[in-house]
Amino acid sequence: MTELKSMDPAEISSKYTYGTWRKQGGWKPLLVTKAYDSYFEDANGKKYLDFSSQLMCSNLGHSNKRIIEAVTKQMQTLEYVQPGYATEIRAKVALELREILPENLVKYFFGSSGTEANEAAIKMIRLFHKNDRRIKIISNYNSYHGSTMGSVNLTGDFRRIMVDTEYTANHIIHGPPPYCYRCPFKLKYPECDLACANYMEYIIKNEGNVGGVLIEPVTGTNGVVIPPDGYIERVREITKENNVFLVADEVMSGWGRTGEWFAVNNWNIKPDILTTAKGITGAHVPLSLTATNSEIAEYFEENYFAHGHTYEAHPVPLAAAYAAIREYKERDLIPRSKELGKILKKRLEEIKEKHISVGDVRSIGLFGAVEIVKNRERKTPFNTYEDKVKGNPMMTDKIAKYCMDNGVYISTWISHFIIAPPLIINEEELNRGLDVIDQALLISDREVF
Repeated sequence: MTELKSMDPAEISSKYTYGTWRKQGGWKPLLVTKAYDSYFEDANGKKYLDFSSQLMCSNLGHSNKRIIEAVTKQMQTLEYVQPGYATEIRAKVALELREILPENLVKYFFGSSGTEANEAAIKMIRLFHKNDRRIKIISNYNSYHGSTMGSVNLTGDFRRIMVDTEYTANHIIHGPPPYCYRCPFKLKYPECDLACANYMEYIIKNEGNVGGVLIEPVTGTNGVVIPPDGYIERVREITKENNVFLVADEVMSGWGRTGEWFAVNNWNIKPDILTTAKGITGAHVPLSLTATNSEIAEYFEENYFAHGHTYEAHPVPLAAAYAAIREYKERDLIPRSKELGKILKKRLEEIKEKHISVGDVRSIGLFGAVEIVKNRERKTPFNTYEDKVKGNPMMTDKIAKYCMDNGVYISTWISHFIIAPPLIINEEELNRGLDVIDQALLISDREVF
């Protein structure tokens, strides 16, 4: 205990706990002591504008009074009961979901994370198809769906390669993402003919035994990739024609982030399963949702639902979800995201025009990304997956450090950073964050060739 008393909380955290997606040596985390509205503070009292909503999850900002009061009241009334029982809050949240989800999604399973939501989707599809053995699931490269063994196999970026996934990988197939800026088909065919979507049909026809397709309607961590016109509609058409379930992973893109309750609403698409988490409680407490259509719901009326968790339908996070939904509705935060998104889009285009190190900018609602390159013509990235794994210096980290030094936090990845502020942010704060990013990009501009 003497050793612990002589160390600060940040040192204790780095010595005794794991930092995610990194080598552990050299991890020196910032000690955060307070968060409120669109800001958080460190131990020295320095204030930061939370310009990525932490991990694109604090959609309602921090320390939302309504959610805190709802959680406190629920803790005092019924802090936990096993999921085989009904609770009033479970029923209230279900009725709210019936109003805001795509109308075909009629039954819900609650977990604790987006990873768990996608695991549930995998299992539901395979249970549904246990007799005809249609156990294969298609997802896209350049995607992220979670870190457990099932969901990490769905993931299309390098993180699935870091672990031995052989025992389940045989039943997951990856296809090309709708990543127009780095489209492999455009190297030979400049005109977009939705080859990325059509190739999915080719996979279904030639693989056989495909039971589901799981996509992010708007790619999250891997770059806020917004699909080209017609892509989502074509994927929905292909899955229907081939009797394959379509799963929309809205863990990051849901809850007003794209200017709609859920990203699929931008294209008027109704998936068979929708998974989400993060913004469902504004990240105040963990909760996830796997919502299914009536066909799947009716199947389990007479067939065993072989899935569950100790904390499934936990009353405390459900209380947070109910309060969060009321906040989204009563503060008109969904249309607000769309309106502020117009400002974000305009400013990002101006930033791209100004900075030679910016290869592409993408945004929809209050969900945007800036992708930086060494050479615009060749689209040469500053860094690669290998750099990330080896712990090599990243240009995006240099930009993020400048922003932090100037009171703005952004979430970065390999060659891009994400702009996803709380939906409660005001126009002045939005522009201030973008001004800091504008200045930070002078760092990468100096390294282009």
